[in-house]
Amino acid sequence: MQNPSLDEIRDFLKKSKRIAVVGLSNNPERESYQVSQAMQNAGYEIIPVNPMIDEALGVKAVSSLKEIEGHVDIVNVFRRSEHLLDVAKEFLEIDADVFWAQLGCVNEEAYQLLKEKGYPVIMDMCIKVAHALTK
Repeated sequence: MQNPSLDEIRDFLKKSKRIAVVGLSNNPERESYQVSQAMQNAGYEIIPVNPMIDEALGVKAVSSLKEIEGHVDIVNVFRRSEHLLDVAKEFLEIDADVFWAQLGCVNEEAYQLLKEKGYPVIMDMCIKVAHALTK
């Protein structure tokens, strides 16, 4: 598994406006909340994807990626590695641009599935840190 270069990641982040965050918590002490809040503060539209919450960061949550209306630029995943394949399959159904699994999240099967279909895949990298590094 190999992530895109920092230059490619910079391009993805510059072109992107909407980030669907799978596993976003409504608890301000959770990493998913803090990272997503930082991205929201940086100007990105954050769409919480979590069937267990009503809203996060002032935005109504959806239960699945398929419930999102309109195009999604980045799907940012805060789920354990064993769940990434299921999220990758749903990602293919909505035809988003970039699949991004947060720090500590890696699944070779999900990576191969998405790469074979031609999608950019980033795993085991924090989007907030990447954003700061590529400004």
